[in-house]
Amino acid sequence: MPPPFDFNCSFSAPNAATLPAKLTPLAERRLAKSAHPWIYSKSIQKIKADGKPGDVVILFRQRDNQVFGVGLYDPDTPIPIKMLHYHGRQTIDPAFFLAKIKAAWALRRPLRDANRTNAYRLVYGENDGLPGLIADLYDRVLVVKLYSLIWLPHLEAILQSLAETSGCSVVVLRLSRQLHKSDNFGFHDGQVLLGQLAHEDVEFEEYGVRFKANVIKGHKTGFFLDHRENRHKVGLLAAGKTLLDVFSYAGGFAVHALAQGATEATCLDISRQALELAQQNAALNPHTGHLTTIAGDAFVVFDDLVAHGKQYDIVVIDPPSFAKSNDEVRRALKKYAQLAETGRALTRSGGVLVLASCSSRVTADDFFGTVEPALGIPEGRFTVIEKTYHAVDHPVGFAEGAYLKCGYYRKVR
Repeated sequence: MPPPFDFNCSFSAPNAATLPAKLTPLAERRLAKSAHPWIYSKSIQKIKADGKPGDVVILFRQRDNQVFGVGLYDPDTPIPIKMLHYHGRQTIDPAFFLAKIKAAWALRRPLRDANRTNAYRLVYGENDGLPGLIADLYDRVLVVKLYSLIWLPHLEAILQSLAETSGCSVVVLRLSRQLHKSDNFGFHDGQVLLGQLAHEDVEFEEYGVRFKANVIKGHKTGFFLDHRENRHKVGLLAAGKTLLDVFSYAGGFAVHALAQGATEATCLDISRQALELAQQNAALNPHTGHLTTIAGDAFVVFDDLVAHGKQYDIVVIDPPSFAKSNDEVRRALKKYAQLAETGRALTRSGGVLVLASCSSRVTADDFFGTVEPALGIPEGRFTVIEKTYHAVDHPVGFAEGAYLKCGYYRKVR
């Protein structure tokens, strides 16, 4: 075991206590089969009322008081217990966290061995057995984002394991919006916990294409790593073509296209700051094409593009999540259909339209079942090229962990 890392902070969160708990009989039966990482308030029959975030919850069976699971307590949230382990006792200590992180590291080995990228998601929350915790590696800079207070009492052990496993030289802490308003025991968003960060913009590569991520202020952890394989696929289609990248953020699809020989790439996003990032990323890579940026609401700009008869060889539409709750699913599907119809008009005959969804509450079946009729696939207006889902660094460990789906369609007429 290597010596502890010399972090730039003190870990002052109180030690985690142990809380015995029992679930309702129905919840216990369901969870014994599904091993789901979330336990909602209505499923809890009995637990100590004075528990604090990060306390270790020991679940006892109704019939014989034997332990059947261990989790962390997250009071004052809709999901008060985040599960770490099912099927018996488990000590939650630094060795437990190190084993989880080593397993996640091993799962990403194909990315490292193939030298496809030096930036990837090392820990993907519940899907890697660590609910509400994300760790993204950008070259030697590790960005850890917390979505729950449960990790504060365990943060030192987690960071020690992450730094040891990844070999990073810098660790940056990011906090979700909810945690900004909480008592975080002296931690703040964008805090450099280990090493010295030379610049908040960190350069990295994917398939030889260079980007930079703002690890202090950028969205999520600084970049959207989940579409890496799709960006590469689009780039391979782009030589000699024109491309429209809608909801482009930092221009991931456009930059890959230009790097692979696209003659023109247009980024459309509501954020001018994001479009500046796209221009900077394009400038990091040699290319002979032209980058155009359009700032505005995509649904408004679309009308203008269609009215002027604009068409492109490749159109990529990758919107933000339209469904933050189940109540928004129907409205989200209508928006996806609208985007598909507009994408159909903007795609040149023989061209490729790429439609993606990152809404976890919208299933792949519902998404494809909505956009494909809107494209006129049953009538032969488009054909399906392929469909893609999660990359290896975004494994799916439970139903709600599956969010990304992407369809490639060729316009026939």
